Amino acid sequence: MSIVVKICGLRTADAVDAAVSHGARYAGFVFYPRSPRYVVPTQASSLMMRLHSDVTPVGLFVNPDDDELAHILRTTPLRVLQLHGDETPQRVADIKNKFALPVIKAVGIAKSSDIEAAQHYESITDILLLDAKAGALPGGNAVVFDWPLLRGVRFAKPWMLAGGLTVDNIAEAAAVTGARILDVSSGVEDAPGDKNPQKIKDFLIKSHAMATSS
Repeated sequence: MSIVVKICGLRTADAVDAAVSHGARYAGFVFYPRSPRYVVPTQASSLMMRLHSDVTPVGLFVNPDDDELAHILRTTPLRVLQLHGDETPQRVADIKNKFALPVIKAVGIAKSSDIEAAQHYESITDILLLDAKAGALPGGNAVVFDWPLLRGVRFAKPWMLAGGLTVDNIAEAAAVTGARILDVSSGVEDAPGDKNPQKIKDFLIKSHAMATSS
């Protein structure tokens, strides 16, 4: 079974090119000003022009209002919205209906009840993103949650695994959780917001090798 990878928090042409060249399926751009990975819409739009048609640009937002989303969608060719705040299921549904784009909803995981909370979004989101519930930022904190919590769990929608993934632990992460979509940010950086193209390459090569051998 194939492994799909999203490289999140892209800010430079070199990082985007590495993601595209080595087979990332999703390219994530952060529109949250408090994040070290934040990009202004014009910068993000320029970077998205480097993507191939088979790489989906994803915009990460934290509790956005409609005006913010509308402005960024006028400026950039985003194809998916990722909601990484404490948006309720109703808010997620409202955004999907208003902007007519697929939505990824991120949910922080620290205990089994958080998985139940994530399942409340299944009826209205297109993809769930399960991330570690820790750190000062909504994501990208290089923190791994307790993967065995996901053993035996089945979701009605596709889901992504995030939180502290690196080239050294993705094989274990996929084996323990059964994840087939991996979302990485800090694990391919030299410092927060500073993507390393070689680390992106290594992560993608490893993920594709895992898929070939599985």
